[in-house]
Amino acid sequence: MNQIVTGAVGADVALSSAMLLYGKPNSDPEYATVHEILTDPKTSRPIIGAGRPLTCDALLGAVRSLAKEASPATEFLPATVLGLSMVAVTWWCPPTQRRVFFECEELGNRSAVVPHPGLIFRAGSNGFRVFAVKGSERPKADTPIFEPPYFNTWDHGSICIGTASVPKRIDVASIPGWEAGFFDSAFTHPNVGGKRLSYPNGEFAFWRDMLDGKFSGGFPEETLVPMKVTAKQIVCGGVA
Repeated sequence: MNQIVTGAVGADVALSSAMLLYGKPNSDPEYATVHEILTDPKTSRPIIGAGRPLTCDALLGAVRSLAKEASPATEFLPATVLGLSMVAVTWWCPPTQRRVFFECEELGNRSAVVPHPGLIFRAGSNGFRVFAVKGSERPKADTPIFEPPYFNTWDHGSICIGTASVPKRIDVASIPGWEAGFFDSAFTHPNVGGKRLSYPNGEFAFWRDMLDGKFSGGFPEETLVPMKVTAKQIVCGGVA
């Protein structure tokens, strides 16, 4: 292949190799090559040399090396963290009282502190998700999962971020920022898809009653809709 001139590098680091990904437009990569970095004899600038097929071992080795530089080798994990990998962090929020904000035609612009069920959040490279669980105990691997009873959520727990501000990093330290991005933004509408909760007259009636203080004794768990998946599947990314 033709040699490609690279940009300048910092004084404390230098290019050691390059990986190029190939694929159809707007699709996942189908092929990859790794390239040695050479020096242009005329300009002394680094250039990408000829490539060779990228092996799985070489790719995993590079990822492991980068992961060591990107985060501490070990860190203290709070009891609420259910799973942590290089691509996702999953954590549990016990049932609690927390403020919500609504901006929609049916409910108006309203805010109130209301009860929430136990929740499992997963922030990962494939998106931000939320799920509900029953009870106040830390979820186990076989704990049943329920639909999130909230507006602005899609099927499979996906969250519609909209204009909410969420962290760029996916790690334990960023958990408060991810939660704030969900709870501090306004719920505006129920998204299309499956049923999020079971309540007479639907989700608008439920949240109107919730905002009016009808469930001051705690979140009514009988309204939660089962998803037929477990906490382990959530942690392992087994929900599409």
